[in-house]
Amino acid sequence: MAKLEQPRYNKLIRCIYGKEWSVHVKKTSKIYQDYVEILRRELVPAMGCTEPIAIAYCASKAREALGELPDQLEITASGNIIKNVKSVIVPNTNGRKGIEAAAAIGVVAGDETAELEVIAHAQEKDKAKLADYMENTTITVVSADSDHVLDILVTASKGSNTACVHIVNEHTNIVEITRNGKILFQKEIIDTPETNKPDYESMTIEDIYDFATTCDLDDVRNILTRQIQYNTAISDEGLKNNYGANIGSTLLKAYGNDIRIRARAKAAAGSDARMNGCELPVIINSGSGNQGMTVSLPVIEYAKELGASEERLLRALLLSNLVTLHEKEGIGRLSAYCGAVSAGAGAGAGIAWLCGGDYKAVIHTIVNALAITSGIVCDGAKASCAAKISAAVDAGILGFEMYRNGQQFYGGDGLVLKGVENTIRNISRLGRIGMKETDKEIINMMIGK
Repeated sequence: MAKLEQPRYNKLIRCIYGKEWSVHVKKTSKIYQDYVEILRRELVPAMGCTEPIAIAYCASKAREALGELPDQLEITASGNIIKNVKSVIVPNTNGRKGIEAAAAIGVVAGDETAELEVIAHAQEKDKAKLADYMENTTITVVSADSDHVLDILVTASKGSNTACVHIVNEHTNIVEITRNGKILFQKEIIDTPETNKPDYESMTIEDIYDFATTCDLDDVRNILTRQIQYNTAISDEGLKNNYGANIGSTLLKAYGNDIRIRARAKAAAGSDARMNGCELPVIINSGSGNQGMTVSLPVIEYAKELGASEERLLRALLLSNLVTLHEKEGIGRLSAYCGAVSAGAGAGAGIAWLCGGDYKAVIHTIVNALAITSGIVCDGAKASCAAKISAAVDAGILGFEMYRNGQQFYGGDGLVLKGVENTIRNISRLGRIGMKETDKEIINMMIGK
């Protein structure tokens, strides 16, 4: 008998044995375990925008390797890191922005064991040292000549002693630590999938839909309930207080309290707070807090409006998170392509399913949403990210409303191709390859070249 592809096999098993047996069979499969592991790896807490936090983490590890407080710091960073740190407020720095502030707070107050929560629990006595430390420490920033989009090297010195820490490709992926030229830690820089890494490249919307609607929720409940708790808290904070351009509260004041507006406002408010120094953590997606809030908060708001059960909300969040991770896999962590676009389409998929849509509704929502907002560029982390998030969520909602009103974009309409996977591949190509020169020009303009 010919071997059936996983989705077709799952459908056959459900047909013969029913849903309960299907879940049991799926739990023993590699694809099921990969999806659970992907969620565990990706939906993690971070306090502060991930790029400055990566610098703070790198700097804290350099201080640890040096063994004393450095009086000189040099941060060598790739263009996308510089772009995403330049204009965003770093938490626990009394409103300071930029690479220098991120590195300094990592040195004086960072917990080098906490990764993306490196400054989440900074002590007041340590934060109080920041101003004096920055005034009396030589901190220089250098643009990296690197082929890696995400590349950070922190060199910390005092007297004749020097320590270096190098991060590449992922925000906490340390590839080398040295002290006075002696290698303390080293691993190969690889651009191919790790042998122990779950298989991101084999993800499909069909498998994601199958997993999200049938998996044992006990395998993912803690991951998703933490996302609900953390991201709701920072969204509420963004609506209550004055952060950045206050996009979330402006939406509600200008356009009212309709669910379509509330969904956009909740996500935007979280970004308002996060981009402008709020010290609450969020659960990220694809290495980004803004994307983590975009995929979750609109879905949570729709679930409240519809009176959805906890199970239905969690399954909708599985769908929105995994759809976004699948879209982003082909683009990469950082590019000139705004990550909120992918996350908005992911949120639209979750909303479509919450509103009773089936697989067909989900795939049409994704394609429609991507067709609407794929021209948004990323010009770094800053207050206006909240407005881009609002636009991306609006596209996700419109993508679904188009479908349930019998409307859609067709293959041949611009970048849209027949088949959701083909459209996603086109968008991935645009973000990863087509916008490379755009990314360079954006970075040059932002740093004044």
